[in-house]
Amino acid sequence: MRIALTHNLRLSDSEEEAEFDTQETVNALAAAIERLGHRLERFEVSGPASRTVARLEAYSPDLIFNTAEGRRGRFREAFYPALFDELGFPYTGSDAYALALTLDKQLTKLVLSKQGIRTPGWQYVEKLSELTAENLRFPVIVKPNFEGSSKGITQDSIAETVDEVRTKVAAALEKYPAGVLVEEFITGRDLTVPFLAAVDNDYDGVLCPVEYVIDPAATAGRKYSIYDYELKTKKENAVSVRAPAQVSARVAEDVRKMAQKAFQALDCRDLGRIDFRLSDAGVPYFLEINALPSLEPGAGIYASAELDGLHFDGVINSIIQSAAKRYKIKDSARRQGKPARKTGPLRVGFTYNVKRVKPMATAESVEDSEAEYDSPNTLQAIREAIASWGHEVIDLEATAELPTVLSSTPLDIVFNIAEGFKGRNRESQVPAMLELLDIPYTGSDPATLSIALDKALAKKIVRQAGILTPNFQLMATGKERLNKEFTTFPLIVKPVAEGSSKGVISKSVCYSEAELRDVVREIATKYQQPALIEEYIGGREFTVGLLGERRPRVLPPMEIVFLDKEEKNPVYSFQHKLDWTDRIRYDAPAKLEPALLERLRTAARSSFMALGCRDVARIDFRMDDKGRIYFIECNPLPGLTPGWSDLVLIAQGAGMDYRTLIGEIMAPAIRRYKEREARRAASEPHATVLRKGHLEEHGAAQAAPGTTAPAAPASGTGNGGNGNGSGGHGEQPPRLEAKA
Repeated sequence: MRIALTHNLRLSDSEEEAEFDTQETVNALAAAIERLGHRLERFEVSGPASRTVARLEAYSPDLIFNTAEGRRGRFREAFYPALFDELGFPYTGSDAYALALTLDKQLTKLVLSKQGIRTPGWQYVEKLSELTAENLRFPVIVKPNFEGSSKGITQDSIAETVDEVRTKVAAALEKYPAGVLVEEFITGRDLTVPFLAAVDNDYDGVLCPVEYVIDPAATAGRKYSIYDYELKTKKENAVSVRAPAQVSARVAEDVRKMAQKAFQALDCRDLGRIDFRLSDAGVPYFLEINALPSLEPGAGIYASAELDGLHFDGVINSIIQSAAKRYKIKDSARRQGKPARKTGPLRVGFTYNVKRVKPMATAESVEDSEAEYDSPNTLQAIREAIASWGHEVIDLEATAELPTVLSSTPLDIVFNIAEGFKGRNRESQVPAMLELLDIPYTGSDPATLSIALDKALAKKIVRQAGILTPNFQLMATGKERLNKEFTTFPLIVKPVAEGSSKGVISKSVCYSEAELRDVVREIATKYQQPALIEEYIGGREFTVGLLGERRPRVLPPMEIVFLDKEEKNPVYSFQHKLDWTDRIRYDAPAKLEPALLERLRTAARSSFMALGCRDVARIDFRMDDKGRIYFIECNPLPGLTPGWSDLVLIAQGAGMDYRTLIGEIMAPAIRRYKEREARRAASEPHATVLRKGHLEEHGAAQAAPGTTAPAAPASGTGNGGNGNGSGGHGEQPPRLEAKA
């Protein structure tokens, strides 16, 4: 199986991270899962949930092995299982309901007391005025109601008088305002009873009780023996696990039956652990349950499982097999009554244009005919990144034969970077074919790609959304009348529908009308399209990357810093992108005041949404000396050359490696593929037959639920830079070598 290991990594000894997994634990779990023959991907989930979602969608696991605790709040342990349910991914362990319930000690006790399970007397307190400790038997222990790993429990947690308990409750509420539990303290021994649902025994998977043995030297001078936070985190070597617990057969059976009833009443799944206190009189009391127990090496669950012949790997395997059985992963096309969604490897078509002509720029001429295409090195990097997520990659070069190849190649999705062939709609050509064949693909749809490539049309749309753009006009021949709003020079001239800064060179900044008309005629002749004349905005230049769909994630902006102080009106030109080492510096992330940063992020998000972008885009801005932000252009098909393309540098500045970037771009397309499959699975059977027949007419293998469905292309290089903007670009060896 393809398994995702979701976890919070403990990076400090702070109490906030006490429940997180150490690197040693993560390594041990990962090694066990891989030894069991599964493909594994680690997912540290402490960052934004959106990144976790994108990575999971990109990896498309058969099963999630979940140890993630969540970071904050009374429902933190329930957060990720609820997210997995929403995404439709099977996972190990209890669901969100059970985890929310069991993290609430007071609510758990209420449920279990009605099942006849013995617990110490207690009171739940949210406000000090609610405390009625007189009704309890002293001594009592004061502890947080919504914490695990003995957080908030010390020797000072014990109170022997009413006045003492009021003082301790007041202090505890200051630190844990969600509520504290005041519980009668039972003197005696600590027992723990693990649960592995896959173990076939007379107690429905409840294992033999074990006990914690504390080195007396570690508790010398203590009045009460408590397995507190200090022992659990700072003196863990002073605590050992004895298996089986040294209790009578009658007590062992009693606690196992109590545990069995508790796990069933609370609907715990796959694994768990219940802590009991065995009083000095030999009476067991339920203390608390952990439906997301620690799996660190040496934990009680392993010691108990060894009594049933299960070693470390056997415990991990039993958890996996229990979850797999619940979800019927191997045998059923439907899970929990939901339409089937294909998990595991996908057939990912990769559509691209390969660069065969090396771009060049000299004082006399510029060779940029294939500047937007991608080099073999870039294509291989993308190919390897897609494959690293476990998917099969099918190359589909965007040539005239592509329509025939697409219709005869079974695909699930397409990663599209193809620039197309010619015309201002060229970037939309491959996505349009994919839509005709109903194949999900990465990136924006044909409408957005066509609009964004036409710089003038894109500016009109973002202007309507309230975003500033420089004044502009189009000229087809150079003979047209210059607009009256252009009262002062310089102005900048560029092709209206090119990317990678094609046509943007040093003389693109014009200081007279005669210069301008000469450049317009040159552009119209060379590129066979109108020229865009634009007000030159002096000031700082930024480019902003965005990832996602309806609510895109805005990556930290990157600033293009011009180093040549002799250059009066610099532009991010084609020459800069060929040889940038001593003329350009990239600050990723940009150094911006918080207010300016937020305005730039807002402008980027608004532009992305106004143009209808999805999955990925890079948007260029200029900021004048008054702090006004001007939209220059949007590139919904940005370059992806490792260590060189702007979007890649932006991602690196945000702490995102290349593989993750490709995964995040790919994830929404995988989500759309699964939504399409769910709709197909829910449609009438005869509709499926008709669709299959229709596709077979086109030579495409159809996708019944859970099988391979047609899909294709993948994305190509950037759509354009421009003088004022930091456009997308293809790969240039000098810059690549310097960045590497």
